[in-house]
Amino acid sequence: MNNLSTWSYGTGRRKCSVARVWIHPGEGKVTINDMPMADYLNRSVLEKVLLQPMEAVKSMGQFDVIATVRGGGKSGQAGAVRHGIARALLIYDNSTRGILKKGGFLTRDAREKERKKYGRKRARKRFQFSKR
Repeated sequence: MNNLSTWSYGTGRRKCSVARVWIHPGEGKVTINDMPMADYLNRSVLEKVLLQPMEAVKSMGQFDVIATVRGGGKSGQAGAVRHGIARALLIYDNSTRGILKKGGFLTRDAREKERKKYGRKRARKRFQFSKR
């Protein structure tokens, strides 16, 4: 991590996951929790979701990404890293704001799991009604 002026940082959140993301000019390597992206996520759909902000600003293969993620499952973690990459890209180059905003990458997806209510099996599911 020498020459820290070329590094950009962004925090991403999704569901219960929080991601700390650093980007800097490089060959396009993506590391999540000290593992390559493909080994950590295990699903190509999640890899595509994670790289969407870079595709939008046409910077694929130009930045190395280092992320640490905690909490939630793989889908939420991929969304959190995506949000963090978008924020880091914005700090690196403020002219990308319009593209990132239009794609919805800067907006935190606020949907959370609804709590279980008493008298229910889950948050909304009810027990089967029977008259007899």
